[in-house]
Amino acid sequence: MKTHFLLALSLVAGSMSVNGSAMAQNEAPVELTAEEDHRRMLDLLGLEALRPGRNGMDPEAENYANYDEATSNPYPDLPPLMITENGEPVTGPQMWEETRRPELVGIFSEEIYGHAPAVTPSVTWEVVAEREETVAGVPAIVRDYVGRVDNSAYPAIEVNIDMTLTLPAEAEGPVPAIVSFIFRFPANWEAPAGWEPPSPSATERILSRGWAHAELVPTTVQADNGAGLTKGIIGLVNKGQPRDADDWGALRAWAWGASRVLDEFEGMKEIDETRVAIEGLSRYGKAALVTMAYDERFAAGFSGSSGEAGASLYRRDNGEVLENVASSGEYHWMGGNFLKYAADPLGWDDLPIDAHSLIALSAPRPLFVGTGKSEEGDAWVDPVGIFMATKAASPAWELYGAGSIHDVDFPGEKVEVGEGAIVFRQQEGGHSNHLNWESFLDFAKREWADE
Repeated sequence: MKTHFLLALSLVAGSMSVNGSAMAQNEAPVELTAEEDHRRMLDLLGLEALRPGRNGMDPEAENYANYDEATSNPYPDLPPLMITENGEPVTGPQMWEETRRPELVGIFSEEIYGHAPAVTPSVTWEVVAEREETVAGVPAIVRDYVGRVDNSAYPAIEVNIDMTLTLPAEAEGPVPAIVSFIFRFPANWEAPAGWEPPSPSATERILSRGWAHAELVPTTVQADNGAGLTKGIIGLVNKGQPRDADDWGALRAWAWGASRVLDEFEGMKEIDETRVAIEGLSRYGKAALVTMAYDERFAAGFSGSSGEAGASLYRRDNGEVLENVASSGEYHWMGGNFLKYAADPLGWDDLPIDAHSLIALSAPRPLFVGTGKSEEGDAWVDPVGIFMATKAASPAWELYGAGSIHDVDFPGEKVEVGEGAIVFRQQEGGHSNHLNWESFLDFAKREWADE
């Protein structure tokens, strides 16, 4: 009798476990506003409040952004790039690859961008449309893809990644490709009076070189707001629950999406998988650097006007500052632990890394770092700070004899500085990559020895 009772109890418990698991699978994601989730993260970190960021719009505001170069460097000493955590100098490529680079990647994961899950759902790519077009006089094949993320573990969230691939139709073999993070305007968006899209477009410029262009919509991987953190790929792996303090943010999620595009390119007969670059502007310029840091398969990078949390130095007080990124409008880009550096007693100079550490993680691969002119609308991203960080990162390329930036000051517009595989260029326009595209393509062709 006792045996029968225990067996019955075991069956009931097993049934409850299965039913509980099924219920969890069917539970809707937690719904929070960005402000509510931001406050929840502060509570999780034991933080009362954050210091206010800078106001970039109102010159009369008490916290108006600083643009005075004389007061922009309160912390001129950067964390050493070429000294390991044990205090040993990095003496060569092997020590960089086996010790220092993994240390920096670990710090960025723990303190800045968050940890991505060790295992993520698979992505199945499907061509949903294909057409023939002429792009910049080049016959082209244009394919619209949807990358369907396996949601069998949590069907309440669907993630379908949008990507368009434009290929030269008459290529005689595999061609290099550029993967761009692109902005998708809302369906009801109206262009400002007088605004016209850049011409020629990035796709036209790339196809004229005989290369392929993939346009990835990052917001189909992960929404660009804090309210979306319980959805998208982050919400899917967390089964609709809010993040922990060391979970990944949107920048790493977008980088993850780019890596899934590269997965699809591997073995694709039209693409030379050994010559695929990643490109992005502004927040997507940040994502391009993060992609290069975490996926060494990408053979080159083009980061434009990436600003704070990208290529601009955190220790600079010029334009946007760390506290802006930690606010409820931008915190979702980062791991939760990042917020503690915007709250007393910690500050900018307590960061164990800076932007030069991120840039260096691209070495020795070719990296083109671009900005616009402050006078043309790019002051918020601190072009001088971006140049300083790029220059401070160049010892990572010097280890390999692959390039350097030294003995130069901030250059004028249209002046490309740097030797070999690391360069900086300020275009003559404002906040875009448009007028840097040809320089980047020349740079990539040279570094890839493309004939």
